[in-house]
Amino acid sequence: MKSLIGKKIGMTQIFDEQGKVIPVTVIEAGPCTVVQIKNIENDGYNAIQLGYGEVKEYKLTKPERGHYTKVKVAPKKHLREFRVDSLENVNVGDEIKVDTFEVGDKLDIQGISKGKGFQGVIKRHGQSRGPMGHGSMYHRRPGSMGPTSTPGRVFKGKNLPGHMGRETITIQNLDVVRVDLDKNVILVKGSVPGAKGAILKLKSSVKSK
Repeated sequence: MKSLIGKKIGMTQIFDEQGKVIPVTVIEAGPCTVVQIKNIENDGYNAIQLGYGEVKEYKLTKPERGHYTKVKVAPKKHLREFRVDSLENVNVGDEIKVDTFEVGDKLDIQGISKGKGFQGVIKRHGQSRGPMGHGSMYHRRPGSMGPTSTPGRVFKGKNLPGHMGRETITIQNLDVVRVDLDKNVILVKGSVPGAKGAILKLKSSVKSK
């Protein structure tokens, strides 16, 4: 399974051969270094741990420094783990670049969505407001809590105000439109989770035909 760590640069648009506009997200993908390899014998599953982005060693904790010193790899700012089917031709210290993907590949991209802070039920859950007349006394509140003396509590899962956004989201089956090896940039059709500068996990789609 192809996999990389990337950073969201932003969105733009390009034109295909027929002159059609394609909205794309620009992602700086890699280069990533293989920091750790996990196998079925030792860990119960096959996976590789990739590191992305440079960081000063003094900014790391002592266990983090030891993690890189043990495998003799330069410290990385971000670490992500990817499950893989096979570990053939993969070694600690290998560098994976954006050319691992090709135009036409389909990707699943995972990131953390934009945080919206504390929001009410109208914005958070799409509920309707009450009458806006002066005598209504009910405009944007959550509404009835439901049960009274029986069972005497609010059921779990009720839509209420609270923290909105900043959730881990995966967008599936995104098409690779262009790959630029010189700039370590990949263009993907459509939008991906997160704000500009967000760290993303890119991997081969698991549901593509």
